[in-house]
Amino acid sequence: MTPVPAGSRYVNKRSVKDRSRRILDPVVSLLFSLGVPPLLVSFIGLAAAIAGTWVIVRGSLFWGGIWTLFSGICDVLDGGLARRAGRETKFGAFIDSTFDRVSEFFVYGGLLVYFADHGHPRVLLVVVWVAMGASFLVSYARARIEGLGSSCTVGLLERPERFVLLVIGLLAGPRATALAVAIIALGAVYTVVERICHAYRVTRPQAGPGDERRE
Repeated sequence: MTPVPAGSRYVNKRSVKDRSRRILDPVVSLLFSLGVPPLLVSFIGLAAAIAGTWVIVRGSLFWGGIWTLFSGICDVLDGGLARRAGRETKFGAFIDSTFDRVSEFFVYGGLLVYFADHGHPRVLLVVVWVAMGASFLVSYARARIEGLGSSCTVGLLERPERFVLLVIGLLAGPRATALAVAIIALGAVYTVVERICHAYRVTRPQAGPGDERRE
């Protein structure tokens, strides 16, 4: 059997993301032809996440999932539109990442309220709390590692995977949502540990460029 390179799963994840983005290329082209600014799409995506949270709090996971899905689509479109228009900036990247965290904060907060109001076990509230906190730490760990001058491409459960799991759960109902959140909590915690180990490898004194795991 031919050995699989250590970083191959990250290469595969990148190729999947690229193919997914290409599906929305016609929409990106339409928005570009209409002169829609990428930042406007980012704000619409954030507004959709907040609307989804409100719907979840009011008791509808399905329609909350629809709004959350729309928010995620906007998150893909704004980056593609910025690249298409040649308007990629550091500030745009900052806004995009910040809005992602704000969106996650609202949606998980909405789930906390939903599960509390519907009499679910307290342990489920703890699971949602862990999923939210670990999701933030996954992103923070990457930003901190890259801020130290090293790349960070490791991670089992990054935002796209967490997002897909969460949307599927919301659309499928309360039990599926609880299961999705539990998977996210476990996967995100594991990813944080992965990135802590990666940070140790690339920052210890004897580490060299060849020690980093790359895509």
